[in-house]
Amino acid sequence: MTVNMVLNNRYVELISEGFDMAVRIGELEDSSLRARKLTETTQRIIASPGYFEKYCRSKKIDGFEDHKLLHNSNQSSGNIWKLAAPSVEKRQVHTSGWLSINDGQSLLNAAISSLDIAYLPSFLYDDAMRQVLIEDAIPDHPGDTQRIYAVYPPGRFIQPKVRVFIDFLAHAFADKGPADW
Repeated sequence: MTVNMVLNNRYVELISEGFDMAVRIGELEDSSLRARKLTETTQRIIASPGYFEKYCRSKKIDGFEDHKLLHNSNQSSGNIWKLAAPSVEKRQVHTSGWLSINDGQSLLNAAISSLDIAYLPSFLYDDAMRQVLIEDAIPDHPGDTQRIYAVYPPGRFIQPKVRVFIDFLAHAFADKGPADW
């Protein structure tokens, strides 16, 4: 088997762009694609301790209007963070920040550098949080769990090379999860 891995942070059209499969995070759009859940991640609102020394920490989701928020320009929801409130209802926070980046690791680096507040998945922030480079913006907020999927084109039979690779990913992520990266 030969793997040609394309790493980018944009939404790819599998069939029209000739991809055998993709890894997607979050709610899947209605489509004809097939999907297999690989694991889950938790998204949290984070910033550096230095940021919170300089600016006040919000105690609730509605308190972010006074902050400039780091924006992921590849986010399918545009400049809106969709967050679960403690009441379980979905809330929307507009990211009217001065910095927009299309890469999660770069967003994390900006948050570590005290540039602003970011909303990132645990597989990106977990190590930085253990090193106390970043903290939860709202410590009592449980975070939002998102599923991570392997998606592939529809059909009666999946290509053997795609099935083997998806099985490999499922095995590799079997011991990973929202709080364990």
